[in-house]
Amino acid sequence: MIIKKADRISDVQAYYFATKLQEVATMNADGGIPVINLGIGSPDIMPPPEVIAELKKAADGPLANKYQSYRGLPQLRSTFSSWYKKWFDIEVDSKSEVLPLIGSKEGIMHISMSFLQAGDKVLVPNPGYPAYRMCAKLTGAEAIPYNLSEDHNWLPDLENITDQNDMENIKIMWINYPHMPTGAKATVDFYTKLIPWAKKHEVLICSDNPYAFILNDNPISPLQVAGAEEVCIELISLSKCYNMAGWRVGTLVGAKDYIDTVLTFKSNMDSGMYRPIQEAAAVAMNMGKDWFDSLNKEYRKRKEIAFEIMDILELDYAEEAAGMFVWGKMSNNIQTAADTIDEVLQEARVFLTPGHIFGSAGEGYIRLSLCNTQANLQTALGRIQNLQKSIA
Repeated sequence: MIIKKADRISDVQAYYFATKLQEVATMNADGGIPVINLGIGSPDIMPPPEVIAELKKAADGPLANKYQSYRGLPQLRSTFSSWYKKWFDIEVDSKSEVLPLIGSKEGIMHISMSFLQAGDKVLVPNPGYPAYRMCAKLTGAEAIPYNLSEDHNWLPDLENITDQNDMENIKIMWINYPHMPTGAKATVDFYTKLIPWAKKHEVLICSDNPYAFILNDNPISPLQVAGAEEVCIELISLSKCYNMAGWRVGTLVGAKDYIDTVLTFKSNMDSGMYRPIQEAAAVAMNMGKDWFDSLNKEYRKRKEIAFEIMDILELDYAEEAAGMFVWGKMSNNIQTAADTIDEVLQEARVFLTPGHIFGSAGEGYIRLSLCNTQANLQTALGRIQNLQKSIA
């Protein structure tokens, strides 16, 4: 006998990478040359050594293995508060406006479950992170994609969104800048327009901001706009900027009422974050500009090699894009991006990501991750060059 699965996941697909990485694992087990993974954004660089040292030290502490507060350690909340003041000049109350999370992806689900229900609608970027759409669907809400385009610098066209939608039931709008997958950056001018728009239409702006300092000299937050706390909350992650993806540390920042609402749901989902990780995260958040300068120096070198790969594949790209990916548009219609991805994977044993997995507006684009060594990027470059020569 097989028990029927819940209707809520009947049309929810497995995450693309869960399936594709299994294919890569099978290829690596076949005895051929290892596949070079340029598809996923999992940092290969180590976190700051001070952070690792703190984790090891804290793991021996007498409180390390006890249940922790659902709100997180006071010192971690205080560090997040100081971090916002240092980098964004935003005053955040560490006691009531900060909620540490076991990763910001968890936060996307927590926010969705805390504010959405059947009949609600959610604006999600297209292209954009698939989790926004999937989490909305799991709540019973309807995900409404808003198209982003190069012509509009990959920023939402607020007037167009208003014209094309009945705003009555739209409760949340997800934004993500620096943008994944395109690397586009938001502007203060855009946020200055977004916040009054959200107030007018009574929409909660959910800003997902994990790439703030990756190849980005001017990090900004929508919370910098006066009055933004009324209609905006923000997720911050340590996965990308501090290379702590597997540690699962993030935070939600927002007005007390919003934080309390999410905490109501979160407190029923987990029993607090491992204390040594929280203590180590506080050390990471205190790293200065030198850390980001060193990190970005390496990413810039990798990016130059990635541009060469893009050139060989005849892809158009924006050199000034931020984040840890390069986003390229196919310049011919000989084959689809998905076909190109499969050909490069099977023949050159290099894994890239097709843009369509981020939404229909990503069709015809390819994403390349910078989360691999310069040596591996050079090897991938050589393999793809050889593949292109054999095709020619």
